Amino acid sequence: MTGTMTWAAMDVHARSTYAASLDVLTGELTRRRFDTGAVDPVVQWLVGLPAPVRACYEAGPTGFGLYRAAAGAGVDCQVIAPSKTPRPSGERNKSDRRDTDLLLRQLMAGALTPIAVPSATFEAARDLARAREQVRADLMRCRHRVSKLLLRQGRVYDREAWTQTHRRWLAAQSFEQANTELAFVDNLAACDGLLARKDALDQRLARVAREPEFWPLVCRLRAFRGLDTLSALVIVLEVANFERFERAVKLGSWLGLVPSRQQSGESDVHGQITKTGSKYARRILVEAAWHYARPPRIGRRLADRHDGVADHILQIAWRAQCRLHRIHKRMRARKKPGNVITVACARELSCFLWAAATAP
Repeated sequence: MTGTMTWAAMDVHARSTYAASLDVLTGELTRRRFDTGAVDPVVQWLVGLPAPVRACYEAGPTGFGLYRAAAGAGVDCQVIAPSKTPRPSGERNKSDRRDTDLLLRQLMAGALTPIAVPSATFEAARDLARAREQVRADLMRCRHRVSKLLLRQGRVYDREAWTQTHRRWLAAQSFEQANTELAFVDNLAACDGLLARKDALDQRLARVAREPEFWPLVCRLRAFRGLDTLSALVIVLEVANFERFERAVKLGSWLGLVPSRQQSGESDVHGQITKTGSKYARRILVEAAWHYARPPRIGRRLADRHDGVADHILQIAWRAQCRLHRIHKRMRARKKPGNVITVACARELSCFLWAAATAP
């Protein structure tokens, strides 16, 4: 940054913070350790440095409290992506001091990659969406425990599972051993409780999606086949800002939907997808991509979601249907595995979502 007087870097932990600063004019290097997890002493120290100050710290479990407090005090602070911080491959010693010095040097060299920090309300909505995903995963595991317990007892339900009819069948089950009965009832009650929690979170997230901060973008994304209000909201919350990606392919790369690559000399090997970025958003896109195996059409539910959406967004959504179905047909004709086809379509779908989100 032109005109920077002081560079500062911090290694932030739950109960301590190690900081270092460099005065550009005098060349003086100052180190400071804060034996507390509070952000106020760190912000006061940053404010006391010769201005203008440019500071940074790596993203981690401590969140964005320090960033928001520093920004509120007028300090230019960045949160750095740890996975993209260049580190010497031969370095075997690690300490707070070494980590801070490394950040400070690379901040001055412009070699660090900052992340997009969401607003407090945006982050709160994302926490709620991730809580719903955790409940969904817990419910799936709990249902598996119930079905496997029944399987060990030689009891198999031959029709579609986890419907109301199936639930009545489960309630009618009884066992000779009292301990088995207790284990079954406990797991079944856990499933019922998790299902009630999931439904409550779904209702709350449906109201969150209608808020003015999210609805314009959610309305655009739910116009695509395979995405409804909740899934569109999840993608909006996980990506945060589509415009930070210069091109559509960069969004697919950020989501981890591109193949890994190992190239050296004449060897060039492409492997499985990188699986970087948001696991939650990637799962939603992969599930949505299955819908494009069927021929393009606009059904009743999709037509209802199209109400009030701009024509140029609907055209993008229709082009997505046609292109992704062609990819499905072409890759099936080449005998590609179903999962490979679906992931390829998910990557293409992310590009169309970027086009719809960034369109005027």
